[in-house]
Amino acid sequence: MTGYGKAEAILPGLKLTIEIKSLNSKQTDISLKLPSVYRPREPEIRNFLIQQLERGKIDLFANAEVTGDLSTVSINKPLALHYYRELKDLQEEMMEHSDDDLLPVIMRMPDIIQTGREEISESDWDTVKQAIDKAVMQVRTFRNDEGNVLEKDLLARLKIIQNLLISIEPFEKQRTQSIRERIHKELMNLTGSDGNPLPVDQNRFEQELIFYLEKLDITEEKVRLGKHCTYFLETIREEASQGKKLGFIVQEMGREINTIGSKANNAEIQRIVVQMKDELEKIKEQLLNIL
Repeated sequence: MTGYGKAEAILPGLKLTIEIKSLNSKQTDISLKLPSVYRPREPEIRNFLIQQLERGKIDLFANAEVTGDLSTVSINKPLALHYYRELKDLQEEMMEHSDDDLLPVIMRMPDIIQTGREEISESDWDTVKQAIDKAVMQVRTFRNDEGNVLEKDLLARLKIIQNLLISIEPFEKQRTQSIRERIHKELMNLTGSDGNPLPVDQNRFEQELIFYLEKLDITEEKVRLGKHCTYFLETIREEASQGKKLGFIVQEMGREINTIGSKANNAEIQRIVVQMKDELEKIKEQLLNIL
């Protein structure tokens, strides 16, 4: 699920801006862009993000800005010059001859600003952790709001499938009678070599018809599809993240709908099956955005 959060940590001589962006992904993919002094804390930050955001493509950016107190802050001049030369070369390759000042761009590049300390103090780290926690809470709020919208859409589409399932019943009864009449008519039209109608054993006809109709019976598929719909409803209302589980349930729903379609032997039932498949595909698309 998508999410965004932003928070600031005010430190001696620095303002650290934390931004977290989250996109849905089947795996956990965390990217951190931190000033060098915070890199020893990367494992702790990663573990915290995994605990709070579970999975997804998660990007955390930490941008340091100099504030009024410069006594503890310095600029990495060799690195700044390196960035400047690289940017100028890039401009020339792109045939760009802009006179724009590159300094603001360079100052936002990684590791340009140095705190003059190889380690961050515990008190400063606590301040940074609070900012990260605040940004994460914003991401979770963003996700929850999106999740509520998705839940309403999914439940509405599931209700459509349930109603379509119920609408099959009258056509199913018509189908049975239609098949019986069609087969009987074809038998009555059969003639022998002498041109006379062939005799029909009514008892054998009824036995074969029952056997044929049993092969086309969709009662079990309808019952299983109804149970899958109920299970989907129960699962989506659970507190824990159930995106993968819902995906498995939808797969089973698809199998039952496909089987109903293959056994339908009726234009109206086929039309209903197509509608159910359309709604199910939309559910599958939405599930890609759920943890």
